[in-house]
Amino acid sequence: MRFHIIPACLTGARVTAALLPAALAQVPRAQSGAPADPIAILVGRLDLERYKATIKGLTRFGDRRQGTDRNRAAIDWIETQLKSYGCSNTERLHYNYSPDEKPQPSGPPKAPGASAASGGGRLRGNLGPTGVNTDPMRQPDEKLRALNMQPSTPGPREEVYCTKVGTTHPEEMYIVGGHMDGHGWGEAANDDGSGAALVMELARVFSSPDVKTERSIRFILWNNEETGLNGAYAYVAQRAALQGIESPAGSGKYPEPRWLGMIQHDMELFDHGMPRADGTVAKEQRPEADVNIEFQALAKQAEGSQKLAWALYSANEAYATDYPAAVGPHMTNTDSTPFMDLVPAISVRENERGTEIGAGWDPHWHQPTDVYATFNDADFRLGLNAAQTTLGAVARLAGATRAE
Repeated sequence: MRFHIIPACLTGARVTAALLPAALAQVPRAQSGAPADPIAILVGRLDLERYKATIKGLTRFGDRRQGTDRNRAAIDWIETQLKSYGCSNTERLHYNYSPDEKPQPSGPPKAPGASAASGGGRLRGNLGPTGVNTDPMRQPDEKLRALNMQPSTPGPREEVYCTKVGTTHPEEMYIVGGHMDGHGWGEAANDDGSGAALVMELARVFSSPDVKTERSIRFILWNNEETGLNGAYAYVAQRAALQGIESPAGSGKYPEPRWLGMIQHDMELFDHGMPRADGTVAKEQRPEADVNIEFQALAKQAEGSQKLAWALYSANEAYATDYPAAVGPHMTNTDSTPFMDLVPAISVRENERGTEIGAGWDPHWHQPTDVYATFNDADFRLGLNAAQTTLGAVARLAGATRAE
């Protein structure tokens, strides 16, 4: 077993997995004659080929840039898929977006020496190029170039979600999210087809009729992440005040259960290591590839967020088949940011957002090469392990059981 030493930023100490609270550090052990772990059975329903097929389905719509017909068609397809899984209570959040509006803040104030990503930590080591491709001619695939050609226009926006309603505490909820929009003239296969597909696959498993949860779980596919987290900010603005309110009174129904935690998934596939001195990145996955779980140490809910991160770490130890997890304190620039001062909020990624992705560890980020064909089975398997990690943790936290 490999342990990652993590800076415990709230105390100034350093901790390892061996210092976790006992309840989180325990890993279920199979015993002769013992009943099967129901959560392990649910995690086993995740499948590499299904995960790949869901990503592939999203890439049919190109980069799914917000404010385009391809984005709207992708939302329709996602909703159809969710309903086919049995997550039939789908809803849409409606809001308006204008690029002329003042952008929302993307994180806490930067500390001296921090990276360009607010709260994202200080850059170290070799740096590779980053940026957003805006040149359509850099996409060599003519059909994909034509699919992505329609420009974004301001106006009404939508994002879709569905909910697994808890049987004992329907008034409490965990939110599991990933954004479905992208840009850069590719297929947005990794950013964020990989995270959106993960959320959809979890919705499929939890929506099985033999699965019950004590608490509710909401599966949401954010829009407008690439423009400044606008879809997530719109959700918080419209629904934060509705938490825990029974409607109609006496119905036992809670349109917006009280938030217990928010788990975001944003880029899950590519962990090939630090750029070389010339800025290039290895073609093969690095031996140390892992699932990165981040909380934001500067957030008002930092303590609860760190506990939520360790809960996912523990679930990774118990249920992930191939890759370990690492916990870090620099969550930034993703759809968990609007939640982080209100509720424990974390993100799950291929690498740390500020110190690694922001330093050029993923050369396909916002580029024409972010297409399905770029990634191999080792890359997709890393994303599957992220799904196993979150599913195991949320099943524990929400009190999942399975009818025989």
